[in-house]
Amino acid sequence: MDERRVVVVGAGPAGAALAYLLARRGIGITLLERHTDFAREFRGEALMPSGVDAFVQMGLGAQFDGLPQAQVRRLEVYRGARCLLRLSIRDFGIESPRIVSQPAMLEMLVTEAGRFPTFQLERGTTVRDLVREGGRVVGVRTESSAGSHEVHGDLVVGADGRASVLRVRAGLHEERTPQHFDVVWCKVPLPAFAREGTARAYLGRGHAALAFPAYGGRLQVGWIIEKGSFGELRRRGVDGWLAEMEAHVSPDFQAHLEAHRAEVTQPFLLDVVCDRLVRWTAPGLLLLGDAAHPMSPVGGQGINIALRDALVAANHLCPVLLGRGGAAEIDAAARAVQEERLPEVAAIQQAQQGPPAVLFGRAWWNRLLVDALLPVLVRTGVARRAFAALFRRFAAGVAPVRLEA
Repeated sequence: MDERRVVVVGAGPAGAALAYLLARRGIGITLLERHTDFAREFRGEALMPSGVDAFVQMGLGAQFDGLPQAQVRRLEVYRGARCLLRLSIRDFGIESPRIVSQPAMLEMLVTEAGRFPTFQLERGTTVRDLVREGGRVVGVRTESSAGSHEVHGDLVVGADGRASVLRVRAGLHEERTPQHFDVVWCKVPLPAFAREGTARAYLGRGHAALAFPAYGGRLQVGWIIEKGSFGELRRRGVDGWLAEMEAHVSPDFQAHLEAHRAEVTQPFLLDVVCDRLVRWTAPGLLLLGDAAHPMSPVGGQGINIALRDALVAANHLCPVLLGRGGAAEIDAAARAVQEERLPEVAAIQQAQQGPPAVLFGRAWWNRLLVDALLPVLVRTGVARRAFAALFRRFAAGVAPVRLEA
């Protein structure tokens, strides 16, 4: 009996997780990854409890726990030098978010997938185009150090990120939600306030700063700015944008940044995008993760949503592929993945728009809310309840996702 083969493009969280899940069921997998290794800087490394649960369901809970990581146990919300709110994640009745080394996480996933004989990983392989026969996607065209060739499969899964080549080549169209902010990321040595798992958010009108513990004794810092304003910051250099951020944080954090300025990693810009494809599929093709729906960084949702996409995709694809279903059945299973995942993706993306709208909105009431009403909302407990409700949604997802494959 011929082996069914799935070509997965992109060894990010969605692609690597799905490749592992299909390979362990004996389905042939060719996983194509553009880079030769995962040793590079990633913009998002937060994993909410729903993402951790995905690893547990995959049977990789112990392997995940062994990865370099830090936990966020508390959050302090500041307005300039004044702490308005202190929150303990434990009080919400949920597990703490994890900040995980994404290179180590991805390497773990492909290593575990490699234990199965039907799994094949091709690193350093760039996908240039789709291969079609009779209007159906049947493979991809690739380039590597070995030259150009075609890789064929019964299904192609595009998990090649928010700059997806496959979404462009397939002619799939997105619904875009305009974003009003970008994020400048860097890392610095871990300060005293973060050593026990405390994260801080510094809120202002037109800007904000996030600081949370990362693995390896580092602090991840995000300076949130109005979209399109990074050019001016870049012209001022690292010292210039650090000085601007320092003017909006508490004295202890300001002193820490000053003391460790020489150890600040090279900052990089996240051009924030939030959209989702109208259709995640074409005949013979399924897109997942950021390739189908790039998420805003608000709430640290990118990896979580990608992993949950992979679980649902495995649920729908495994029975068809193992049951020798034909092209029509495979395409129907791919469409079912979008049908199941779309409500959660849409709801989370909508929830992600709230905080930036308050900080970066230009309506008259934005300044009133940030400058005058926020302290009142904190004193009356409204802010705490609102944050708890939003955090629970980000932490647990909109609906349970159970791995059945």
